[in-house]
Amino acid sequence: MNPRKSVNQQNENRTVTELITRSNRLGADPRNTNYAGGNTSAKGTAVDPVTGTDVELLWVKGSGGDLGTLKPAGLAVLRLDRMRSLVDVYNSWGARAIDREDEMVAAFDYCLHGKGGAAPSIDTAMHGLVDAPHVDHLHPDSGIAIATAADGERLTAEIFGDKVVWVPWRRPGFQLGLDIAKIKAEHPQAIGTILGGHGITAWGATSDEAEANSLWIIKTAQDYLDQHGKADPFGAELDGYGALPEAERRAKAAALAPHLRGLASTDKPMVGHFTDSAEVLEFLSRSEHRRLGELGTSCPDHFLRTKVKPLILDLPASASVEESVARLRELHDQYRDDYRAYYERHADADSPAMRGADPAIILVPGVGMFSYGANKQTARVAGEFYVNAINVMRGAESISSYAPIDESEKFRIEYWALEEAKLQRLPKPRSHAGRIALVTGAASGIGKAIATRLAAEGACVVIADLDQAKAEAAAAELGTKDVAIGIQADVTDPAQVQAAIDATALAYGGIDLVVNNAGLSISKPLTETTDADWDLQHNVMARGSFLVSRAAAAALIAQGMGGDIVYISSKNSVFAGPSNIAYSAAKADQAHQVRLLAAELGEHGVKVNGINPDGVVRGSGIFAGGWGAKRAAVYGVKEEELGAYYAGRTLLKREVLPEHVANAVAVITSDELSHTTGLHVPVDSGVAAAFLR
Repeated sequence: MNPRKSVNQQNENRTVTELITRSNRLGADPRNTNYAGGNTSAKGTAVDPVTGTDVELLWVKGSGGDLGTLKPAGLAVLRLDRMRSLVDVYNSWGARAIDREDEMVAAFDYCLHGKGGAAPSIDTAMHGLVDAPHVDHLHPDSGIAIATAADGERLTAEIFGDKVVWVPWRRPGFQLGLDIAKIKAEHPQAIGTILGGHGITAWGATSDEAEANSLWIIKTAQDYLDQHGKADPFGAELDGYGALPEAERRAKAAALAPHLRGLASTDKPMVGHFTDSAEVLEFLSRSEHRRLGELGTSCPDHFLRTKVKPLILDLPASASVEESVARLRELHDQYRDDYRAYYERHADADSPAMRGADPAIILVPGVGMFSYGANKQTARVAGEFYVNAINVMRGAESISSYAPIDESEKFRIEYWALEEAKLQRLPKPRSHAGRIALVTGAASGIGKAIATRLAAEGACVVIADLDQAKAEAAAAELGTKDVAIGIQADVTDPAQVQAAIDATALAYGGIDLVVNNAGLSISKPLTETTDADWDLQHNVMARGSFLVSRAAAAALIAQGMGGDIVYISSKNSVFAGPSNIAYSAAKADQAHQVRLLAAELGEHGVKVNGINPDGVVRGSGIFAGGWGAKRAAVYGVKEEELGAYYAGRTLLKREVLPEHVANAVAVITSDELSHTTGLHVPVDSGVAAAFLR
């Protein structure tokens, strides 16, 4: 082995390890930067595998990554000699250079080393052109508060002396990288910059020094705000705008959520997130919240997710749900008109088409904030970013006045060709992306298989079950709470059913898809079937499905986005078998509910369909609970042979599994069957006696 190559490989590994470690530490603390915000880099030497000579490299967080969870695969790797040669190309364009700087981003692809890793971000120039081995660019609330203060340049000098230099606002890109590189060269004593309207950049000779410098800037800014900021930066308390008691607040939020999601999804379906944090409630209780809200956010990472400004309800906390909804509809129309006017003021022939005029943030005094995105993570992050913006506004107003970047600059970034290209590179959404599903009896068996399939298709899933611990465990198997949550719900109790609908709305913004799967079976001959046997099965399946459908329908109608209600009925709903009267009668009740509700809810765009399984033995909670043994006894076979017995009497001779029922639910609720309602789909491998026609 080449000793020099071995040493260089060790140095390269150490450089990357230090960079990842530093990035993760910085990104793990929200005081330092927001989710997916900012970037870090390191420079070092490696051996060119083609020439065998040393080559200087830049490792920098790639486009779209998150510092807190960054891994080596998320780094872009570029050759510094080639990247720095771009300066000559850029300068050769003369006065036209600033208008062509986006071409530099495309040129980064020709500077990649080897396979290059992740795609280089727009901030790559900032890292590559600054003459320092390690560079951090972050979006701390305290730093942005200084960056968005009306007299931010004066404050920067006062707070940091000559250690940190003010950089007037400039859109991220190649020219900003040149600006910071020049500052670094002209101010050898400086450790970083405050980027006007944007954030901070710091550097160091070592990874530890860069991190220490970043943290010093953040802490020094926060200490200044704490020591010099006025106590009431958002103004006096507004009478009637204070936070409602928690239970009342969350009940009102749940009642509002479907209406608000419908408004926010006028152009395209959105998933929601609810936040009633102290920062939000306090902001909305103060006299300046409308003025500041109208100014919008400033940091590009913020407003790309929150839009240029929120929609704010201008009613006190005491306003009823009905009053609030009526006023929000009016404000929503105004918001859309304002957004279209904003687009038309700044768009030119080369601008991308307007992406949608609905708000991403809706603020309700006394209640909290509703944020929206294409999926739960995006919606949650949008809310987190607006909390960041509130903190920024508080800081700026406490020592000066909040002065975000101009509206025209926001438009230049929101409708930036590079941003549009990034959106176009996103993968095609899965069939149920953006949809919100509630599945009852979903901690095991058929219900769990349905929840698993819907989550795999992109839906957010609420797993409801009598056993909360099992529901939570089943949800955890599907991923984070951005994907699924588990809740306890007894479908025979109207209060618990409504609580499940409310929990769904608070978790994901509303509801699109309900699967009535909760069920049980007690197999007995007629003469041995007790009143309690009859009542229990009808309460869970017939009554329970009615209660769930009734509560869900109210939310679906309020939301105005259509939706699906699916009943997991049974072959037994149309087939007469022995020793099964209570179960089969309850299933027949469910089957007719499908027809009745399809007829009633069609005018609201809500489809209602049923699935009729049969012989689902393996993986079934009902069969595992003792029913399998009883049915085996009825048919004179061993319990372990029951699945094969059922398969043998079908036309296809195939055993039915929970996953097959889940497949049917996924298909019947997909766009491919958008015009199908009132249908019962058999999933029984072919039982001729159960044919519906």
